[in-house]
Amino acid sequence: MKYHLLACFEASFFVMVQQCSFAVPSIFSLAKKRYNRIAAIGGQGGLMQKPTDLGDSVMLRTKITLPVQHDKLVLRNHLANLLDKGRRTRLTTICAPAGFGKTTLLSQWADNASFPIIWISLDDKDNDLMRFWRYLIYGLTSTCMPGLSAAIGPLMQSYPQTSIYTIVDALINELYEYNKEMAIILDDYHTIDHVPIHDSLAYLVDYLPRHVHLTITSRSSLPFTVAKWHVRGGVTEITSQSLLFTEKEAAMFYREIAHLSLSTEQLGKLSAFTEGWVAGMQLVALSLQNQLDCDRFIEELSGSPQNVADFLLEEVLFRLPADMQEFLLHTSILQRMDAAICDAIRQRSDSDAMLARLQKQHLFLIPLDHAGRWFRYHHLFSDFLRAELQKKEPQNWLHLHQLASRAFADMGLLDEAIDHAIRAKQYEQAAQLIETHIVAVLARGEFATLIRWFDSIPAPAEMLSPLLSLLFAFILVVAGETVRAAAEIDRLEAACRAWPPSEEQRQFLGGVFFVRANLVFATGDFPRWFAQAEQFYERLPESPVFYQFNYNTTEPFIRRTAFGLKGILNEHTEAIGLRFSEILESHGWRDSLMNMYVNQALAEGYYEWNRLADSRALLDKVQRIAWDKQVAGLYIPNCLTRARHHWANAERQLARYVIDEAIQTVQKWGEPHWQRPLLAFHTRLDLLMGDVERAWSRAEPLRQSIGMQATLAKELELLTLVRLYMAKNEYEQARELLTALKPLAKRENCLVSQCEITLLQSLLEYQDDNQTDAIGFLHEALLLAESNGYIRSFVDEGEPMHQLLVAYRKTQAWNTVSRDYVNMLTQLGESGTKELPFPLSPLTQKELALLDLIGQGATNKVMAEQLSLSVGTVKIYLNRIYGKLGVSSRTQALLKAQELSLLK
Repeated sequence: MKYHLLACFEASFFVMVQQCSFAVPSIFSLAKKRYNRIAAIGGQGGLMQKPTDLGDSVMLRTKITLPVQHDKLVLRNHLANLLDKGRRTRLTTICAPAGFGKTTLLSQWADNASFPIIWISLDDKDNDLMRFWRYLIYGLTSTCMPGLSAAIGPLMQSYPQTSIYTIVDALINELYEYNKEMAIILDDYHTIDHVPIHDSLAYLVDYLPRHVHLTITSRSSLPFTVAKWHVRGGVTEITSQSLLFTEKEAAMFYREIAHLSLSTEQLGKLSAFTEGWVAGMQLVALSLQNQLDCDRFIEELSGSPQNVADFLLEEVLFRLPADMQEFLLHTSILQRMDAAICDAIRQRSDSDAMLARLQKQHLFLIPLDHAGRWFRYHHLFSDFLRAELQKKEPQNWLHLHQLASRAFADMGLLDEAIDHAIRAKQYEQAAQLIETHIVAVLARGEFATLIRWFDSIPAPAEMLSPLLSLLFAFILVVAGETVRAAAEIDRLEAACRAWPPSEEQRQFLGGVFFVRANLVFATGDFPRWFAQAEQFYERLPESPVFYQFNYNTTEPFIRRTAFGLKGILNEHTEAIGLRFSEILESHGWRDSLMNMYVNQALAEGYYEWNRLADSRALLDKVQRIAWDKQVAGLYIPNCLTRARHHWANAERQLARYVIDEAIQTVQKWGEPHWQRPLLAFHTRLDLLMGDVERAWSRAEPLRQSIGMQATLAKELELLTLVRLYMAKNEYEQARELLTALKPLAKRENCLVSQCEITLLQSLLEYQDDNQTDAIGFLHEALLLAESNGYIRSFVDEGEPMHQLLVAYRKTQAWNTVSRDYVNMLTQLGESGTKELPFPLSPLTQKELALLDLIGQGATNKVMAEQLSLSVGTVKIYLNRIYGKLGVSSRTQALLKAQELSLLK
């Protein structure tokens, strides 16, 4: 249900941040300062980049950088050959515990590859759906597909209104278009435990183009099934057993890499001890370098009952100078480090020299960039060092994390700053950093990250400011955790009502109501939302940020978005839209983007209901604002709906003119991604004119999508191709596309898409002389459409649909579809543009009661009192009655009601 939130509520975090100025008056200025700081330091070693198309997000280049190789490594040709062989499969898995050389093997192979390698180093911070996919797209964009972020960015920014699967579908299509061999490597996937990431990655594996190969390293087996690809020979596996060094490779390592002069007997004992485990071999080599009696040390190793890793790590660590031991222990808390960060937490200035010493001694220090600035410790080594630090210096452990938090905050790296503050148990500091950072993280759609931070703070009622608690409740709603959200909202409201009466209390209660309205709508409780409309009216926030939020970046019709409830049309959705628009206008927000989006959604709904005059009136109002403010996400749906009106009124050239003008406008506005849906609609106009050849020629850019993964992100384009194939009698191609699109529409719960796809299936089968199937699909579409009052979806299909409806009436399929509904569609199909001549559905009991009160001459106020409604609600019900009766005044309504015998 969370995808059915009105966009006005989806944007509400902006208003909550702005309206609650008493809590953080400078939150936006803090965010701005943060990015200025980042811009200032971004060139210091190439750590960060802020790609403009992937949202307001700082990206770490070190996470997509191929690990830097040591000068000398043992060449393991049999494993390199196995990886090369794996290029012919879609997936390679390298699963083994820490210290088996997974990353070294892959980076060595990747370093010699003749095709692009996209490397993503994962860590526990990547357990956020948007963050995970943003880094994957960033890696592809930076490596070999420079236009990818511009193509996928708008979809990423519209999450969660756009589902992750639609985003992945779009990515798959871009990979198809690239059409060159590449390998994507996900290193350390064991750090990911977020199920939605597993599910979406498994989906990517299922539909990877043949030229794209995915490799995953992990300490454990994959948490999602790839069994079907095992059966088909589509998976290459490299196990821990495969990674063990042979005696020959081990001897080469000790002699040529570690430069140790060991006898055959000594090598045999070491091989028996380490059993080919490369991390153990490296630790042994480090320990042997300072041994005066190698035989004795090897004998001690052979008789050691301890854990091999711990024994060797202790041996290596405690033989180092005291200053180096201290450096290693104290900096082990860092997942990535440079000299400046190390200096900050050590409160010294010699870290650059210490890092150089560690590099020289090959002490498990891994370079993260080619500039030699950023490093991390090998995971096995860092785990050991952290355990030692916690055991020996528990208080210093917390202090070091606190220093790290401050250092990362000074660098503008607030994700790391917050994580270290939480580990330091500095929860107030963490809360302050979250407040500073939350706008940017919300804009990125990283809800899981925010929930993880909030859940890490104990006693949130005491630690979090009222604003932050309110934002947490909002995030829980958007993330679908409605039970937790309700409890948090109840707690906040109770706490706020205990405050002394003030403007601060009034504004905060307005924010609480916003979030509660969000929750009510998310759970589909429309009557309750409507019942609370008066509170909404009284506490409307004053900030313009909320009302000027540009909601739509990708969809050619608002009805297909969460704002338009993905096609749901009923008296509740209309009443809420009208009431919300009335509230906005009464508070001076008549020309706001929010009100215009509400009006555009209503206009599209009225068009579907065949209330053409109501639709046109709203379209005219929206058109002016969308043009003046140059908002393409509002302007394009408006143009397409106006073109539909012109076509319905047989104004063919006007319909074309509207689309031509829109194409020129988006070019001028610098928003070229809107040109393809406009081109698709222009092609439909060609087909409606019967000019198939012109349509085929115009659709050439669209036909490049043939063979790609079907995606709802290109629904208008793909359904245009379906119509084009049908016009050319190429039924199999059309059938294949519809079959691929239909489950996607069901997955997204997009009613309007399901209906159009099913209608096209019925027309396709009818045209192909499969009348039984055609009637079956038509019946399915009618079942979807009747409860929502769809009309134009049928009427706009013209004479073929009219013939099909006539044929349908002769069948026995009437048990679940209203005969009156089918008769009405058939009647309208004869004229096409005729306005609805009678109520589509009977008046409700409340509407009939209002009619009786109209007959008694009652005022709106009297009606409200007698029916326990607000005056505003009465007005909406009256408008609804007028619409059903096809009238525009009380007098006309009474006359019509008498004609239809509706009065008592």
